[in-house]
Amino acid sequence: MPLRSYRFQASGGRQPARIANLKVSTMKILMVLTSHDQLGDSGEKTGFWAEEFAAPYYLLKEAGADITLASPAGGPAPVDPKSEQADAQTEATRRLAADPAAKQLLAETLPLDQVSADRFDGLFYPGGHGPLWDLKSDSHSIALIENFLARHKPVAAVCHAPAVLLEARKENGEPLLRGLKVTGFSNSEERAVGLDAVVPYLLEDELKARGALYEKAPDWQSFMVQDGRLITGQNPASSELVAEALLLQLQD
Repeated sequence: MPLRSYRFQASGGRQPARIANLKVSTMKILMVLTSHDQLGDSGEKTGFWAEEFAAPYYLLKEAGADITLASPAGGPAPVDPKSEQADAQTEATRRLAADPAAKQLLAETLPLDQVSADRFDGLFYPGGHGPLWDLKSDSHSIALIENFLARHKPVAAVCHAPAVLLEARKENGEPLLRGLKVTGFSNSEERAVGLDAVVPYLLEDELKARGALYEKAPDWQSFMVQDGRLITGQNPASSELVAEALLLQLQD
């Protein structure tokens, strides 16, 4: 797979079976989750989206990766209650609901200010609406992203989580996203869930405003874009594609 740019759209199938044989038992992966649990002024709760954590977590874990969870505030990472409703369930989320060890990890995330980039080989951000608020401007998260990419270590983010890239900078001081191909939750998907007037900004618009070369698939289709060591996915259905691309990067 070329390092510069790669895109993949799933339409009812998965990536080739080579993924199933990937092993990264010597690799350490940091998964960063939101600590934000208020959906603007709506009076509703938000947090991370269960599928966007569960699908990558189990794929990476089964490949042998050593996974650490962190969040801005540390402690319990809030899950978006809508992602636990019946119509949002997947095989991975059902597995998570019955996994006390994973639930314990989610209840005891490390504070980001206690995390060193030197300890990890890969960085993964699950989405959900929460990151639009806290992780967009979290200085420790931004420093991690800049550090990872400067050292040519992969950074992956799915759905709303590409918001974590908005304030990051390249080593020359330019916006990190300028000239990079990315995807993320689209304006049309935000309107479809009725939250375009609730969120603090539309992610697609903000990615473009930072100079990113934004790409998307039709709403709700699984879609992933890779540009160098940066991997982004469009929506919850893209979570596993993004994790698979991260695995390939770790093997590279």
